[in-house]
Amino acid sequence: MNERNILVVAHAHREDTVIAAMRVVEALRDAGARPVLAAEDHEDLIAVDPRFAEVAVVGADIDVNDLELAIVLGGDGTILRAAELVRGSGAPVLGINMGHVGFLAEIERDDMDDAVRRVIDRDYQVEERLALAVRVKDAAGEVVYETWALNEATVEKASRERMIEVVVEIDGRPLTSYGCDGMVVSTPTGSTAYNFSAGGPVIWPGVEAIAVVPLSAHALFARALVVSPQASVAIEMLESTSGTGILWCDGRRSHELPPGARVVVRRSSRPVRLARLHPIPFTDRLVRKFRLPVAGWRGGSR
Repeated sequence: MNERNILVVAHAHREDTVIAAMRVVEALRDAGARPVLAAEDHEDLIAVDPRFAEVAVVGADIDVNDLELAIVLGGDGTILRAAELVRGSGAPVLGINMGHVGFLAEIERDDMDDAVRRVIDRDYQVEERLALAVRVKDAAGEVVYETWALNEATVEKASRERMIEVVVEIDGRPLTSYGCDGMVVSTPTGSTAYNFSAGGPVIWPGVEAIAVVPLSAHALFARALVVSPQASVAIEMLESTSGTGILWCDGRRSHELPPGARVVVRRSSRPVRLARLHPIPFTDRLVRKFRLPVAGWRGGSR
């Protein structure tokens, strides 16, 4: 039987996370699985706890395509990093919240031991989330950069002093132009992240759609848009703009945007896979994570 390779994603900046990572590593070994670390975590964790030196490293010892699953100890930022690490491998990501909101996390740290047991027993479901494919074209129409996003792709001004001028296109047709601080193109997964902060709608994960939200736009038509998941959304930096822009995807990958640059965002053919242990309704997740007041609710009829 092939050995089961489980990626453990954790950074060494917090003592409780390091302790939790070693607990997960030891539990996986005891169950006959092989724990694996990301190269960027390996050296930092060894510096804190030398026992991590015996753990295999993805890319060096284990191919990413041989990973069965990724257990992530951290908040949403760490989960996004894990999704990037396993991108294209098909391995689902299981988030254990060690941060604050942890909206992408499946469980809290108190349930960590049970979560590892269920991973070993393969007692989990996999949920596929819509991701975005992102291309940047130069003024001549040549593709100069390609990437992807689970939460959002944003076009933002590069300078605090100057706004940017953009024109938004949906499915090959121009919609409107803005003088603005930027544009957010979000998935349902990202609708509770930057999109939410920018005034965009919360989109239930079961709804396949893409949200387009302007940031501080100087225009009457400056409302959030919800378009088809099959739509192509393009944001073009007008050549008349006085400022330069920058593309950010999930706050992790960036590319500079000079006047004339064009960012094209579509649904990716490759979704992100999240491991789920509990069939918690999204409404309950919203209430818990945002601490929404529901006192007095007596239950509705069906």
